[in-house]
Amino acid sequence: MSVARVTEITSSSTKSFEDAIEVGIIRANKTLENVKGAWIQDQKVVVENGRITEYRVNMKVTFVLKA
Repeated sequence: MSVARVTEITSSSTKSFEDAIEVGIIRANKTLENVKGAWIQDQKVVVENGRITEYRVNMKVTFVLKA
């Protein structure tokens, strides 16, 4: 039997939402062990002078706890 935990993180990118997700998962993997998935809860953009300057995602990352 395994037990999983969910933690919420926010990450950003100047390229795209997809890049922001990837950056967040890579960073989560450095701290959390056994990352198994993520749910993208929210997406936002930062706009300056009528142009998108940053893509942000709030995600819930699921990881399995060690026995």
